[in-house]
Amino acid sequence: MFVKICGTTSEEDALLAVALGADAVGFIFAPSRRQIAPGVVGDIVKRLPPEVLTVGVFRDEAPSRVVDIMAATGLRSAQLNGHESPEECRWIRERVRSTIRAFPATDRAIPQARDYGADAVLIDSPSFGSGQVFDWRLADGVPDGVRLILAGGLNAENVGEAVAAVHPWGVDVATGVESSPGKKDPRKLREFIAAARAAEPAPYEGGADAPYDWMDEW
Repeated sequence: MFVKICGTTSEEDALLAVALGADAVGFIFAPSRRQIAPGVVGDIVKRLPPEVLTVGVFRDEAPSRVVDIMAATGLRSAQLNGHESPEECRWIRERVRSTIRAFPATDRAIPQARDYGADAVLIDSPSFGSGQVFDWRLADGVPDGVRLILAGGLNAENVGEAVAAVHPWGVDVATGVESSPGKKDPRKLREFIAAARAAEPAPYEGGADAPYDWMDEW
C-alpha cells in the first residue's frame, strides 16, 4: 500500500513521516492553510532519503511555472489539483519525472482519467483539503488499470474500511494526521500508517514474478 502524507510544512514533520514508514511526502504550493514556499521545500527535499517520493501540489498554476518549481526544488512528482486540461497535464508530464492528477469525487472527467497521461489518479472529497469523507462509491468511475490514490477525510479509524471498499493502489492523508493545520501529530501519523499497512491485501503468491515495486517506475 502506497502511503502519502500531504500538507507537510516543516522538515521535522517530513522526517517524522518518513521515519514512520510513509512512501511519499507532499508539499502544497497552491493557496491553502498548509501552503509552503518553494525555497523552503527545496531545503527539506535535500534532507529526505532518495527512495521517498516527494510531491509538489499545484492548482491552476501555469504549466511552465510548475516545471520550473519542480526543477528548482528537486521534487519528483507534480500533483495537479486544478482545472488543468489533458493537454496541459501531458505537457507537464513530458518535463517532470512523474505526475498525479487529482479529481474531486464528483468530477465528470474521472472516467476519462487516462487522457491526462498521469502516473496515478487521486480522488478527493468535492472540496479539496476539507478533510471530509465522501461516498467512496464515487471512485468507481476511475478506469480499470489506473493507479488510484484515495484521499478525503481518511484517518486511522476509517482507512481500513476505505481500503476494503475501494481497493486503491494508495492512500493520501493530511487533516487526519494533524494536531492543527500543517502540524503533524506523531501518534496519529504512526497509527494511520500502521492501519493502512494492515489493510493492505496479502500479496499474491501463485506466480513466479516478483512483487510490483512502485519505485521501479517513479
